[in-house]
Amino acid sequence: MPTEDELFGAVDALLEHVSSDSLPPPAERRRLREAAGLSQAQVAAAVATRREAVGNWEAGRSEPRPPQRAAYARLLEGLAARFPAPASPATPPPAEPEGRTAAPVASDGPAPVALHRSGPEPRTAVPVASHGPAPAAPPRSGSEAPPAASAVASATDGLAPATQQRSGSEKRAAAPATSDGPAPVTPPRYAPEGRPAAPAAPNGLASATPPHPAAAPHRSPQQPSPHHPAPPTPPAPAVSATSSAAPSAHVTEEPAPAPPARRATAPRRPAAQKAAPPAPPATDPRFAHGPLGVLDGDGSVYCAGGLVLECPASTVPDLVEWTLAEAKLGAPRLHRSGKDSDPLIVVTAAAAQRLGLPERLEDRRGMRLPEDHRAVRQIAKAKWQLTKRGFGPWTRIYRPVRSGERQCVQLAILPWDALDARAWGDADQLPPAELARVLAAYATRVLTPRGSTAVAGLELMTALRPPTRAVKDDATGTWTSGPVPGSLTAPVDPAPPEAPDEHPVVAALFPSTHQRTPAEVLDEEAYDWTRPVELLTDAECGKPFAVGIDVNTAFLAAANRLAVGLGAPEHVKEPRFDRTTPGAWLVDLSGIEIDPRLPSPFTPHGHRPDGPAWYATPTVAYAAELSDTFRLPVAVAPIEAYIRREAGPYLDPWYKHLAEAYKQTMADLGVTADLTPQQFLTAMAGHKSADPGMAMVLSAIKSTVKGGIGKLRERPQGAKYRPGERWPALERPTWRPDIRAAVIAAARVNMHRKMVRTALATGSTPPLAGAVVFGEDALLPIALLSDCAVYPGAGPSPLDVLPYDAAGKAAPGTFRLGVSPGMVKHEGTQPLYWAVELMEQQHNPARHIKGDGHDAVLDAGE
Repeated sequence: MPTEDELFGAVDALLEHVSSDSLPPPAERRRLREAAGLSQAQVAAAVATRREAVGNWEAGRSEPRPPQRAAYARLLEGLAARFPAPASPATPPPAEPEGRTAAPVASDGPAPVALHRSGPEPRTAVPVASHGPAPAAPPRSGSEAPPAASAVASATDGLAPATQQRSGSEKRAAAPATSDGPAPVTPPRYAPEGRPAAPAAPNGLASATPPHPAAAPHRSPQQPSPHHPAPPTPPAPAVSATSSAAPSAHVTEEPAPAPPARRATAPRRPAAQKAAPPAPPATDPRFAHGPLGVLDGDGSVYCAGGLVLECPASTVPDLVEWTLAEAKLGAPRLHRSGKDSDPLIVVTAAAAQRLGLPERLEDRRGMRLPEDHRAVRQIAKAKWQLTKRGFGPWTRIYRPVRSGERQCVQLAILPWDALDARAWGDADQLPPAELARVLAAYATRVLTPRGSTAVAGLELMTALRPPTRAVKDDATGTWTSGPVPGSLTAPVDPAPPEAPDEHPVVAALFPSTHQRTPAEVLDEEAYDWTRPVELLTDAECGKPFAVGIDVNTAFLAAANRLAVGLGAPEHVKEPRFDRTTPGAWLVDLSGIEIDPRLPSPFTPHGHRPDGPAWYATPTVAYAAELSDTFRLPVAVAPIEAYIRREAGPYLDPWYKHLAEAYKQTMADLGVTADLTPQQFLTAMAGHKSADPGMAMVLSAIKSTVKGGIGKLRERPQGAKYRPGERWPALERPTWRPDIRAAVIAAARVNMHRKMVRTALATGSTPPLAGAVVFGEDALLPIALLSDCAVYPGAGPSPLDVLPYDAAGKAAPGTFRLGVSPGMVKHEGTQPLYWAVELMEQQHNPARHIKGDGHDAVLDAGE
């Protein structure tokens, strides 16, 4: 039988454990630190953690874990003894809603706290504050009481909430409630921000007293912006009668804590200037915590809306298991026949070290871990699989689908350059909480990142228009896979002029050394043109400025309502041109005379074609339009064509989705559609500094547009490839060089159409019939690069160049300043002599018009 000393020792150990496991509410933690004049950095150094972790503990976004938890509890206990909370009058509880029963309030003595289990995850109980400080607890018998809280003091100081913890669950501190005395409470049913909380339990369970507004700690490091209102506050937690099956704790009297100041998880600009997208209001509880999380070295997983989860995993297989079992990450499908987005875990450098991953990939060509690496072997041992790409910067780890349930987690390894700086800027240098905000905004507005932004752009097409759907066979009553109308349902080979040089179709027609002519290849590319210096007029040379304007997401605007082919091409001879039929047309447009101060709309270099050439439908349609408008003596008569009779606006959902994402992000940066031209220019001058994080999202969206269109004609990669062989991209339905050509052609002719209408609006004399030639005073560009045009200007602003009337309205059909896709913004202004010098050296001034060393070609990304 144990002795009295052994029993006392066991009790002391148990009390010490309770003392180390009990912490005051987040607001009180902050009050105690500030009362002592300590900084978060000092506290972090004392308990051997990061300053951001202390901020999270004080904001209630996470809880300390051993061994820091015991040290932190000891510190707070010592501070509480020196800086007791001031007494404050209790807040009278508001009237209960009709049909609800008020919570019972105990009049004297501590009451047991019933921890009501709502679902599989226990939550933090709500401490109840009341009048007067509690008496100090006596020291333990037989030993001196330590400076930290003893078990009895911890149970009576009124600061420690009754808490149940479990590894891997989210840590949120509930708001302290005030009342005349302690009352039995239950942990609140957690509801993600933006979603209603679960209703109170039936059978007589009543609502607890709502917390005082000033006492509620902030749940998110961001404040609401005008474009993103704050998510609704979850209802007060329910109060349950004490259950014999529930563990209990005691809460004693203590004054209500002081209102906490708002804290951010990492240094950043004032949050009032930032967009704070909460976790999307998903109806599927599997995605309650948003689309992704950023894993840091201490096991914290930063999610959308400021939520922080605690991940215990120390290996990659454990991380995958935890993500699928507990993280509640992912995103719902964008089309009823599509697929849900897999959860994404972004791994910081510290987290990579924790998981046993190298700081840098040694295989710089393959960009993957070797097969014998420990992490790869751990994955195989745990019965998980990697895709054929192996374990690289973007990795998918999966198991085969069972019973229709997909098991897949995507990892993005930041130290391995998972985020391309051309698209994301310095996003990989952001603190984890800020990076989670940026990536969650992109995932919510566009798509959960998956590889480069080019990959995301292509995947978004499939997500919005999946190739197949479930179709019921009326004869057998079974469900089969059928095509989705308007989608790309199967891979098709291109027509010979549409195919790149490496394609087997071309290899079968020409030797590998053959250089195809315009009559043999479709060359629809963006503009890269500079006007010959000798064609500058005296009036143009007298203007002091070169002003660049840039079309907003020109390729996205070109995709709007664009009919593209959905099936394989059909070869026809001497067809009659039909502007509604997508295809490639061999036609001679060399007879159309264009003002030499303008580029030709039919070639990317702007030179006049010298014979028959292959063109996409938008280019030939514009030739017919010019012929009709200017009464040109030229007939648009194709010699042959490859047409696609099955057609439709395949890219329309893609356009609408990305256009909305672009405009929403611009609104977060202070640029909206209701601004006047001058207000728009003013807002654009500083929009990137308004919120650098959202500026990164904007850059990624624009890169998604360009990269997605480029991926439609992905070329072979790898040193082992030989021309004429097939490559993997050819086997997907979205490998469609004809659609890419149509989009680029539409963007180029849209640009030319606006240049022509600008010249018509500014010239004093109408053009002569039979040629697209303008008077000497017409406003014409001096250089073009893709979607940027440079004009000579009397002043440095686009308003000094573009034809706007006194009321601020642009001439019909000309370039118009604004935020929407297809409208223009100011790209930059330089002295005209600077532009002329570049032109004399055969350089394009549109490439460098932005200044500050900016190179539009090198910085354009994919």
